[in-house]
Order: sequence, then C-alpha cells, then structure tokens
Amino acid sequence: MLVKDIIKEMADTEKPLVNTHLADLSQLSSANVREFEQVWKTIELKRRREIINRLTELGTDSVELNFDNVFINCLNDPDEDVRSEAIDGLWENEEPSLIPILIGLLNKDPSEKVQANAALALGRFALMAELGSISPRYGVQVGQVLLTATGDKFKGIEVRRRALEAVAPISTEQVKTAIKTAYESRDERLSISAVYAMGKNCDLKWLPFLLKELKNADAEMRYEAVNALGEIGDEEILQYLIPVAADSDIDVQLAVIQALGKIGGNEAKQYLQKHAKDENEAIQSAVEQALNEISIQDDMTIFEMSPQPDTHEH
Repeated sequence: MLVKDIIKEMADTEKPLVNTHLADLSQLSSANVREFEQVWKTIELKRRREIINRLTELGTDSVELNFDNVFINCLNDPDEDVRSEAIDGLWENEEPSLIPILIGLLNKDPSEKVQANAALALGRFALMAELGSISPRYGVQVGQVLLTATGDKFKGIEVRRRALEAVAPISTEQVKTAIKTAYESRDERLSISAVYAMGKNCDLKWLPFLLKELKNADAEMRYEAVNALGEIGDEEILQYLIPVAADSDIDVQLAVIQALGKIGGNEAKQYLQKHAKDENEAIQSAVEQALNEISIQDDMTIFEMSPQPDTHEH
C-alpha cells in the first residue's frame, strides 16, 4: 500500500486504524510529510489523538520504527494532548536541532501540560551535555532556559517542577541553589521534585537532606528520597536504607529493593537473598531484578579488574 493511500485511509474515520499500515509512516520523505500535513489538518480531533497515541506505542515497541517527522509536524497541532503526545513520541530523538523547538514550546506554548512535557524532554539534553555526549554549549543553553523556568513565578507549579527535575543532572552551583530553594519552599510538590532532583544531581552534599526525608510522614516523599539515595549509590547509605525496606507503604518497599540493586555490595546482596522467597509476588519479582542487577555489576567489576589480552600487533 502506498504511503499516500495510508495517509488518506488514516483520515477516514469509517476505517479502523491498522498497525501494519501505520508502521509504513516510519521515515516519511519530505514529500510525504507535506502530504501528511495537508491531510492531518482535515482529521477530526478524536481520530488525531488516536493516531498519535498509536504511533507513540508503535515507536516504543519497535526501535526500528521512526515517526519523528510525523511527531515534529504534530507539535503544531491545535490540541494540547496531541502536542504533548508528540513530545513523548520524540523520546529517542537526540538531535540538538530539537532543542530550540522544545525551548519554544516551554517558553511560548499556551498549555501548561505541553510546557511541562517540553521541560522534561529538554532534560535528556541536559544529561547528554553533562556526560559530554553533545557540545557543552547546548548544556549551557538548556541549563539557562530550564533554570529560568524553575524560578518563573508566572509559570504553573507543574512546569516549574518538571524544569527543576530536568535541569538537575547539570552540576553547576546555580542548579544546586535552585534545588535547595525548591526544597525549602512552602510548596510540597516543589519540595518533592527537589528531592527527586537531588538524586539526579548525584552530589553527596544532599545525603543529610535525603536521610532526613526517609522519616517523612508523607509516603511520596519517602519514596523519592529512597530513589534519590539509590541514584547517588554510596554503600555507606545501606545502613540507613535497609531498615526502610519494612516501610508501611509497598511502593516505598519496592523502591528500597530497587535502590539496593543499584548500590550493590555484599550487605545489599545478603539482605536481598534473605527476601528472595517473600510471599508478596511484587517484592519477590523486585528482589530477583535487584539481585540480577548486582550480578551484572559484579561481572563487570571482575572483567575490569582482570588482565586484558595484549592486542598490539608486533
């Protein structure tokens, strides 16, 4: 079936959406993109939402499929749900050319939902810049935009939260100040995001704050503190973390198990092995995954420590 016929079929609400046909919208040529754009404008809202959701699912399930040309086109859709879903669809796109588009959505889109999603999407570029996989200048650009959004009192709290979470991997003093300011704010949601950001920032200076939050009455705050401690990954943390595995909240318990898997070490492994036959299936499954993660870490450590063969040609 020709792509132009698939685009026409897509617009016909009398016909069901067929995944195998939608898959052919992968890697659209510029001519097909123009055709898609013309037809897309004529499709009713419910159908547009259905199509974009289906394409996101297909792209997530199969790495071979690339609908980026469609998703970028849909960032101009009049519906906020379509625009927001299009941002989600671009989750694998690491092209710096996407940065100004996302910045435009964060700064100018009328929808807070879209702004928040754009902020989160910029987070992967912040992380890439911090890891050195893209030019540092992109890190500076993204960092400035996200920090501005974090402190912008005219933006909705959800947008400011997501901007803070997104900028967290950048290890500058301005970012650390923004995290501490949000943590000390009177807004509970900002404080929770600040705790999440502490984990992504990976600075040991956050340990006293995170250990304090393990005793917070709010389960969501305890959950984020546990996750953040897992991200920081210091074995010294285990003595504080293991007792929290008996938390009254199942999500907090599961977060502890996951954190133990990330941190690793003998103490974590022994605790997990003791609970490998837990009567709760969710805990049993989480323990199995955590032990598997520790096993992979141990194998990598052994490989790195063992002498490697000399491949130098004489």
